[in-house]
Amino acid sequence: MFPVLKQMMHRRGGDLSGGQQQQLAIGRALAMGPKLLILDEPTKGIQPSIIKDIERAIRMLAETGEMAILLVEQYYDFAESLADQYLLMERGEFIMRGRGETMPQDGVREALTV
Repeated sequence: MFPVLKQMMHRRGGDLSGGQQQQLAIGRALAMGPKLLILDEPTKGIQPSIIKDIERAIRMLAETGEMAILLVEQYYDFAESLADQYLLMERGEFIMRGRGETMPQDGVREALTV
């Protein structure tokens, strides 16, 4: 799923870049065969090329239908590209919800603008 990690097999996890560590964390979680995968801001502090790798992996996992994926994310474009459903929270309360495909029409990006 993450080819770059195969090249890094000789390194310890702590010696990997932040993006590689994030990929490794996802791989470790998947090794347990979960029915629910919870990803808390997997793009935080990650370079754009690695974000694309993580997005591709999440999409591939979602398409198998073998597990539910809960993505908590502040990077709008990443979340929109992957969302089947969305919930938008403000101060601990849900303020918007809907289908991922309707996020632009629902004004989700505008609701997130400070």
